[in-house]
Amino acid sequence: MNYVLLALLVYAVVGGAEPAIAQGEPETRTVVLLHGLARSGTSMRKMQSALEKEGFHTCNIAYPSTKHRIETLVKEHVLPQIQVCVNGNAAPVDFVTHSMGGILVRYLAAHDLLPLGRVVMLSPPNQGSEVVDKLGKTWLFEQVNGPAGKELGTDSSSVPVQLGPAAFEVGIITGSRSINPILSMMIDGKDDGKVSIARAKLAGMKGFVVVPATHPFIMKNRKAIAQTIYFLKQGEFRESDTK
Repeated sequence: MNYVLLALLVYAVVGGAEPAIAQGEPETRTVVLLHGLARSGTSMRKMQSALEKEGFHTCNIAYPSTKHRIETLVKEHVLPQIQVCVNGNAAPVDFVTHSMGGILVRYLAAHDLLPLGRVVMLSPPNQGSEVVDKLGKTWLFEQVNGPAGKELGTDSSSVPVQLGPAAFEVGIITGSRSINPILSMMIDGKDDGKVSIARAKLAGMKGFVVVPATHPFIMKNRKAIAQTIYFLKQGEFRESDTK
């Protein structure tokens, strides 16, 4: 047999041919988006579109944030929708949340209601907000923010204070600008108009970034979106922008 032909045959069998059973592509990861208090899924659409362009499967969940307490919102509204979205897939679920949405994820984790993957929280009141301390008992606050809003104070009865440190991969992005000077006067330290930079932090977090954004619009901020995508892929924030 011609030695060149023999060499080609050996190469085809040993090193040059594709394996009989190709390795499957990894499953597309699911990212659940959770809006904040008194907002809707519409507020997360720019973030959702950016995630989908990067290949993520997304579920932008709407829930009646001003109608119920946090426990009820999680168990009766958010969790059932997530279960429909993942359709029986037992893989950990990634999250991108705004404001109170991050507290709902912490509740899910603390009560082992769902396996969590990576989580990015945008402007979360992880240690509560002084705004709730000062205004939470007023009639107008309750009408606008409902029972869940009243659970976001800074004292020991606060739901975020009671939930404890993170036992999951979480990166936090918060803002340094405010368009509400009246509320900012109620907050200690630099803030985004609703939550101070210091109170957005959470024990056990994997990363923390401050961007020049306000509380209502941080989910549309270009830097926040880029860092969110980077954390979901890498498990950390891009170092050049971290603080």
